[in-house]
This record gives sequence, C-alpha cells and structure tokens, in this order.
Amino acid sequence: MKRFAQAGLLVLCGLGLLQASLLTDGYLRYVKEGMRPLLIASGAVLVLLGAAEAWSARRARARDAGDHGPGGRVHDGHAHAGDGPGGHAHTPHDDGADDIHGHAGEGAHGHDHSGVPRVAWLLFLPALSLLFYAPPALGSYTAAREAPKAVAVVDEDGFGPLPATSPLPITLTDFTQRVQQDAKQAIKGRTVRMTGFVTPAGDGREGWYLTRILLSCCAADAQSVKVRVYGVQAPKADAWVTVTGTWHPEGALGTSSAAVALDARGVEKVERPTNGYTDSLPIGS
Repeated sequence: MKRFAQAGLLVLCGLGLLQASLLTDGYLRYVKEGMRPLLIASGAVLVLLGAAEAWSARRARARDAGDHGPGGRVHDGHAHAGDGPGGHAHTPHDDGADDIHGHAGEGAHGHDHSGVPRVAWLLFLPALSLLFYAPPALGSYTAAREAPKAVAVVDEDGFGPLPATSPLPITLTDFTQRVQQDAKQAIKGRTVRMTGFVTPAGDGREGWYLTRILLSCCAADAQSVKVRVYGVQAPKADAWVTVTGTWHPEGALGTSSAAVALDARGVEKVERPTNGYTDSLPIGS
C-alpha cells in the first residue's frame, strides 16, 4: 500500500477514536467509562503518526523529483550531466556494463513497483465505520445466548435492613442477592422497582427477562444479569423499561432454589441510560 494511503488509514483510525471518545459518548458502547483517557490518547497518537508519515512521504517524493530535475537525471543506471558549453558528458562503458546498468536502473530511481492486493483497501472500511456508522451497543441478542452472571456471595451479616420506601428502587444484582442469599427474607412481600432492557425468554414458557449487561473491561468480556418477569406482556426486545412488582414465589426464598423472578404490576418505558453497561438504580431514584 502506498505511503500516502497508509498515512490516511492512520489518520482515519485516529479521528474515529477521537470522535467516539472525545466528541461523543459512543465509546461507552464498547468499553468502560474509565478507558476514555486511553482512547483519547490513542486517537491523538494515531493522528500524529499519520501526519508524520504523510510529511515523510511528501519529502521523499520531492527528493525523488529533484534527482530527475534539469541539473541531473538517472536513467538506466547512467549519470548524465546537463547539456552545456562543454557538450554532453557520457561515461564510457562496454556492452556488458550497459546490460548491468540497465537492470539496476529501477533501484537507482528508488521506486517500489511491488503490487498490493486489492483486498488491502478493505482496511479502510472499519476506519470509516468509526466515523460514519457506530455499531450498536450489546443487547438482547447477546444476553439471550449466555447464562446469567453469577452474583457475588454476601455474608449473612452483610444484608442490612431495607429502606421503607415503596416501591423500593433496587438493582438487578441486589435483587438477585436478596432473593437467593438473604436468610431473613427481607425482600418478601416488598414492592420493588428495577430498570433494564427487554430480552425474550426464548424457551417457550411464560415470561421474559429484564436484563443488564456488565463489563469488566470491554464488550468482549460482557456478562448479563437477568430477572424473569411474569404477569405482563413482553415489550419489544431491547426496549428499556422500569418494572414494578413483587418477588415471584417459586422455590425457597433466601436459598439458591429461589427463582430470580418478579410478578409485575406495571411496566414503564424509559430512555436508555448514557452508560447502559452498569447495574444502576432506576432513573430518578
């Protein structure tokens, strides 16, 4: 690939990173918020490297043009001085030397005539996509194809009393821990509110999943937290909703046999949070 094309590819990649991380919050679709400074720095470095490569290529082209200027030229390996009062200077050589010089001519010019596979130009497509089409965030397609994330184990003394607020705002992770680990069964009979996106169950049984996707670093290590919802018709897949309801009595509450499920009393559509890869409380809580 020619040097100017290489420089352009570097600049395009750098601009795409800067647009996603500096000018918009699009980077939150792929990595955690704490990665933003590194993305900005990487984008700036790529732009600088592309500019440096373009400048170097321009100087090389100017130098090559100077070698072929009026004052002197290289052709077939011969050095020719410009015509002048002294006439044309030509270095004598025999036929064998002429053959050698003729084959060396291309190297003397400094040109690279090696071909580049056309498929190499496809490298521009991901760079352009960063600028003009940002891939969507992970959603129900990903969550439906993996088992829910195992929540952290909480010591029996680690569960404090729940606030008296009703309905109680709670995260999907906290709800899961209360249902399956809290021996005091503080969640029993409480009306709770949780926010997430809709994932179809896909198993032929009643209900659907309220879901959150969590990242440890980036989208490649995404894991989901799910709560099964009963009693209301499933909204459109990937729609963000806030669900109000009570624990669905199935299994022994406070043990691992308890179903992480909710009998819904109401569903309200909400906007996707800016950072959808966190298990946060419902908006406005």
